[in-house]
Amino acid sequence: MIAGEMTTLRSRLDAIVAEFDLLQHPFYQAWNAGTLPREALATYAAEWGNFVAQVPQGWAAHGDEAIAAEERTHVDLWADFAGGLGVAVTPPSIAEVRSLSSVCERNFGSSVTSIGALYAFEAQQPKTSTSKLAGLKAHYSLSPEAQEYFRVHCDDVHEMEILAGRAEALSPEDQERTIAACHETAKALWDALTGIHGVVGC
Repeated sequence: MIAGEMTTLRSRLDAIVAEFDLLQHPFYQAWNAGTLPREALATYAAEWGNFVAQVPQGWAAHGDEAIAAEERTHVDLWADFAGGLGVAVTPPSIAEVRSLSSVCERNFGSSVTSIGALYAFEAQQPKTSTSKLAGLKAHYSLSPEAQEYFRVHCDDVHEMEILAGRAEALSPEDQERTIAACHETAKALWDALTGIHGVVGC
């Protein structure tokens, strides 16, 4: 594959991420501004934790057990975040979050689609974690332990680069499958936030 084709693939993935940029979602904007009620954060922690628990499966699907093991420790960090808000991660009750879980279960079950599905999330992790951590520190009283999940992801750019490299090594047909999975997952992530936002009524 020539360099121009690689750039095109990466630009297509990044265009999908930009289309569903979670930092532009009203829920995250309210979080950053401190106008999101603490109860809404608690609902988010309980529901979104289901997705966080699925991420290790995505890495394991294309054989990266080292990162999958690291992601399993992050599930525990998320539990600390939820605990700091007085809740635990429970099976999703919001339709859009259940839909996200189904999308990820399907896409994280294949070595090809897991790459695109993870890219939809990992390409946004550093920026969203930085913003959310700043919002927590400025507007919400949580212990350092409850903020740790976001702190460790602020500079976590290497995973996005790993995924991009693996996508570029795929056949053209598999690259199209990866791109489709990226789009489906990015939209499902956005829709899940919309569902949470609607339930909490903020």
